[in-house]
Amino acid sequence: MNRPIRVLVAKVGLDGHDRGAKVIATALRDAGMEVIYTGLRQTPDMVVNAALQEDVDAIGVSILSGAHMTVFPRIKQLMDEKGMQDVLLTGGGIIPDEDMQQLHALGVGKLFPPGTNTGAISEYITQWVQEHRPF
Repeated sequence: MNRPIRVLVAKVGLDGHDRGAKVIATALRDAGMEVIYTGLRQTPDMVVNAALQEDVDAIGVSILSGAHMTVFPRIKQLMDEKGMQDVLLTGGGIIPDEDMQQLHALGVGKLFPPGTNTGAISEYITQWVQEHRPF
């Protein structure tokens, strides 16, 4: 790619714990990516619209509230409706393994639990974008 990877980092719903999202945003910036952080209390519609406006390569959702089985499918549905099949939907938080598997079957990318090495996250995003968005 002849430009930096663009990632939107979002906190959806009423979950007000954004420390992890900010750590990830900083790590992705340090890895050379352009990061747009939406802030707290976003809706799936707001996230997808911001991703469209910012022309991102990936959306990373941080969720600790337990609403992951509602939030991720809704974001994925909106992305599909808007023709964003070439944009990675990934994220992390408190998500049980079996829920991660169900979300992956719906088209959600790899999901990362708390404590994941930030280098692994930036490597995953970089590899996915190189394979799916070769501009």
